[in-house]
Amino acid sequence: MTTTSSEETFVHVDGKPSGRLIKAPENFLDQDGVRTVLAEAKQGRRDFIRHAFATAAAGAGAVAGGSALAQSNPVPVEGGDPNILTLPEHSTNLGRPVAMEGYGKPSQFEANVQRRQSPGLTQTAQASVSFAPLQSLFGMVTPSGLHFERHHQGWWDIDPSKHRLMLNGSDPALMKSPKVFTMDEIMRLPAVSRFHFIECGANTAVEWGNVAVPTVQYTHGMVSCSEFTGVPLKILFDMCGVDYKKARYVLGEGADGSSMTRTIPMELVESGEVFVAYGQNGEMLRPEQGYPLRLVVPGIQGVSWVKYLRRIEVGDAPYGAKDEAVHYMDLQPNGQHRQYTNLQECKSVVTTPSGGQVLLDKGFYNISGLAWSGRGKVTKVDVSTDGGRNWRTARIEGPAHSKALTRFNIDWVWDGKAAIVQSRATDETGYVQPNYKQLRAVRGTRSIYHNNAIQSWLVQESGEVKNVQLS
Repeated sequence: MTTTSSEETFVHVDGKPSGRLIKAPENFLDQDGVRTVLAEAKQGRRDFIRHAFATAAAGAGAVAGGSALAQSNPVPVEGGDPNILTLPEHSTNLGRPVAMEGYGKPSQFEANVQRRQSPGLTQTAQASVSFAPLQSLFGMVTPSGLHFERHHQGWWDIDPSKHRLMLNGSDPALMKSPKVFTMDEIMRLPAVSRFHFIECGANTAVEWGNVAVPTVQYTHGMVSCSEFTGVPLKILFDMCGVDYKKARYVLGEGADGSSMTRTIPMELVESGEVFVAYGQNGEMLRPEQGYPLRLVVPGIQGVSWVKYLRRIEVGDAPYGAKDEAVHYMDLQPNGQHRQYTNLQECKSVVTTPSGGQVLLDKGFYNISGLAWSGRGKVTKVDVSTDGGRNWRTARIEGPAHSKALTRFNIDWVWDGKAAIVQSRATDETGYVQPNYKQLRAVRGTRSIYHNNAIQSWLVQESGEVKNVQLS
């Protein structure tokens, strides 16, 4: 097994520019398909998701492939390109007026780039997940409108003038002056703005036992990265006179119907990293992201980033709330559960080429993907195109922020033969992302949460890319 940092050179094959690919289908099932999947799930079919996706993907891939080729407007072999020889309407006429839309929208040609639900994952749309379209994104920041969602009781658009944040202690000795803050009072305090990823603890959950879903949107789409703005929680605690020697745990409580409550160790607050956020990507939080106030707990699984934040309590012991004593625990091979396993370990995934895409030509491609770690900065990402036998060090694209998504890319010349593309991230603590064999040796195959194993994409000789796992 070798690791190098050599780069390959851009080439043309047979006189044609290389690097063309068909995008992955954005949606695999219609509403009838979703209903079928749900019915099969109720009957106890364990492979219902994988079978449904496989069937739908075959049909959707063919449709998407024809559509993509039609939309690509290939350059004619002879006679010149009419897209250059004939001036288009937008070059000869007035465009639409300034500020026609009070709030800007994406291009009509990008309408398929959307968050998607996974069919059959939950029984109700209110307690469900939407997946970010990682295969269609660039850089490290996730647009607010494409940020993944996880709700336990649906989302709300709360009147900020009526929203309150209460701080109290489980014992009067832990907090001298309990307070209630309005949004105006919070937004007048000194603020910070930081880039951080948020990942659901169940991201990549369906892949623990075997391949289950076809595209990176569904395997890894419960992760997003934004610039969050808000007030460090320690500032609020100092205002309330918290006794940090006695108060060693924090309970965050949300205002939605599920009363989401999570325990956070006080040392995270004392470090200054934890803050109450009202801003996201330069504007107020979106309602789906907890408007008007949520917790930001960098590096910790998303369930602790309590949305619609209404109350924070300090205590001297973990709270054992329902969402940490019954849910969000790691099943071990011996049948025991790990509790309070909040850290999101170092992880990465190649987004291009990835499942559902089709490579149209031999020759040069730019492999691109995302890496992140709850321990701090990603310092290196290695990429393999032969299933992990040999590795090359990728380029880090842009800044590598602590506990934020980090974009990487590397040159690759595809020779038209079958290839298995993987990425392996290393963070500043020296932690190296494991493969499935290493992870399952410790965690088994029946877990749900915190799957950070190396992802494999099989590029077939036909150019079609499939999700596979190596034993």
